[in-house]
Amino acid sequence: MSNKYLLEIGVEELPAGMINDALQQLKDKTGKMFKDERIKFDKIDAYTTPRRLTIIISGLADKQDTIEEMVKGPAKRIAYDEEGNPTKALQGFMRGQGIGLDQIHIKEYNGEDYVYGAVVKEGEKTVDVLSNNIPNIIKSIVFPKSMKWGGKNIRFARPIRWIVSIFNDTVVPLDLEGIKVGNITKGHRFLGSNSIEINSVDEYISKLEENFVIVDQTKRKEMIKYGSEKLVKEKGGNLLTDEELLDEVTNIVEYPTPIIGRIKEEYLRLPMDVVITPMKEHLRFFPVVNDKGRLLPYFITVRNGNEEYIETVIKGNEKVLGARLEDAKFFYYEDIKLPLEAYVDRLKNIVFQEKLGTLYDKTIRIQKLAKRIGDYLAVGEETQKNIERAAYLSKADLVTKMVDEFTELQGKMGMEYAKHSGENEIVSTAIFEQYLPRFAGDQLPTTTAGSILSIADKLDTIAGSFAIGIQPTGSQDPYGLRRQALGIINIILDKRLNISLGEIIDYALYMYVEENGLTFDYYNIKMEILDFFKGRIKNIFSDMGIRYDIIEGVISTGIDDVYDLKVRVDKLSEYLHREGLEEVLTTFNRVVNLAQKAKGTEVKRDLLVEEEEIQLYETFNSIEEKVLYYLDKKEYDKALEQFIILREPVDNFFDHVMVMVEDEELRDNRLNLLGNISKTMLMICDLSKLVK
Repeated sequence: MSNKYLLEIGVEELPAGMINDALQQLKDKTGKMFKDERIKFDKIDAYTTPRRLTIIISGLADKQDTIEEMVKGPAKRIAYDEEGNPTKALQGFMRGQGIGLDQIHIKEYNGEDYVYGAVVKEGEKTVDVLSNNIPNIIKSIVFPKSMKWGGKNIRFARPIRWIVSIFNDTVVPLDLEGIKVGNITKGHRFLGSNSIEINSVDEYISKLEENFVIVDQTKRKEMIKYGSEKLVKEKGGNLLTDEELLDEVTNIVEYPTPIIGRIKEEYLRLPMDVVITPMKEHLRFFPVVNDKGRLLPYFITVRNGNEEYIETVIKGNEKVLGARLEDAKFFYYEDIKLPLEAYVDRLKNIVFQEKLGTLYDKTIRIQKLAKRIGDYLAVGEETQKNIERAAYLSKADLVTKMVDEFTELQGKMGMEYAKHSGENEIVSTAIFEQYLPRFAGDQLPTTTAGSILSIADKLDTIAGSFAIGIQPTGSQDPYGLRRQALGIINIILDKRLNISLGEIIDYALYMYVEENGLTFDYYNIKMEILDFFKGRIKNIFSDMGIRYDIIEGVISTGIDDVYDLKVRVDKLSEYLHREGLEEVLTTFNRVVNLAQKAKGTEVKRDLLVEEEEIQLYETFNSIEEKVLYYLDKKEYDKALEQFIILREPVDNFFDHVMVMVEDEELRDNRLNLLGNISKTMLMICDLSKLVK
């Protein structure tokens, strides 16, 4: 079990964003193959550089596990003659399976006896299994974008130029459309050898390191962090950390050498984001800040190589960054020649979506929708003014020179230009916060104005997209509607907004009718949007670790008030830890099942003839007001406590009262009583959905 196998897929430089997923696929698929093929192993280590995907499997068995399989043969009646001797049918079966009579067993199958052979299947050698399966694993790796090359049928993110396949110290041949397979790898493109012979798995990592390739991405990452932090500490600064950028840089270098360069002081007078964005998004540089988080005149970049000619490299990077920042400076000072409001009218020339009008049309819809949401939430007069002003200016920065060049700055430049134009802090901040959250785990709006503007902006896009039939299908979501719906839900939960989802969807759809004259099936589109939100709510609650049955039980009563749903699932989660739950669920499931047959709500007291139904009626009347009071206060646990009082009267009712009697009036009266109990209970949760 001390065997090792090395697979290195050597490629043209892979896009950094595709590397981690591809490596994980390679690792997972290989592990699954070993499991399926009955080959034991200890662990799989996975490594990557821009030019290679590598796995090293340790503790591999010499061969597959030997197994005994029961192989079905002919029916017993034709396997033996009258004297009990094997017939030609059985003899042929045994020859085919390579077994004798001592390995034959009789088992019933579909009411008839058949012979089964206990076939011992010897395991194949591990090297043979690898040779047969590794090509299929390589071909099965999926990339967002793939390509073909050199007349081959295989698809990969970039052309595969070589493959190293070694079992201990022996090459394992692979048939992969003529791609060269052996024990020869390549070092750093400029500093290392173009032909490195790997004589054993154990020397792979060290030999590549001698040729300026750090195969272990974790080690490269630590080298970048340590080297960068050492350089900035010498300047009295701190590295502005960004894990996503660090991962990307790690995946674009094979031999990292951090270097520090200078930024001209004049550029530091620009807004911080104007300086940082070209550095990070366009050049993959790390900013340097002081203890207060303000930019210092330095940057860190990572060279893919050693320290040779380092000063020349630093000057080259300073020159490239200087050119980008000079552009940014020009755009900024050109943009601020006009107040932000002056750009709003230009939005009339930019199409938001062919059927949904221009960005100016969207601006007006957002402004009106945000006002309606503000009215619904009864925000203060000053806040309402800020919401409307921020909504009017919300898209203005999209037609500025800065955002046209650096699209990542949308919202951020709107905030900066709003401040420069004399807008107040709330308005300026809300313009930026309209885009929050931008991705999973991103920050949420901090202001009321920003929260409402963000909801309005996202809901306008969702409503319009559904109205013209471009809602998400399967894995396709080109307009990011799922992300925007999740953003709305997270804002509602974070700000604890008691808002009717149905009503604000109505507002959003009506804006398209009122402002754009759009025609569509209003009711069905609204239901589709609500169902779309329902799916997102389930996902969020599930990610919070809430039990699926609690989610189903609460959501089945309606999703109109998202924050109220969260309060209910939390209360139910706490409540369901108590004893006696099983009896409660059994009781109320019976109520819900029969209540579905109720035709009305009126319960006539004079038609209650049995003692047990009178007791249930009076007990329900005695707690109903308290239940409704606690529901209004959102004290759902207390409302449930009141409902539990009904358990015994309900059980007595079912034990002694026949509901489905022939007397229609009596039957309907009893069903209506159960219906009223069920209806009130469903205001808390559908207990029938809960798992005992």
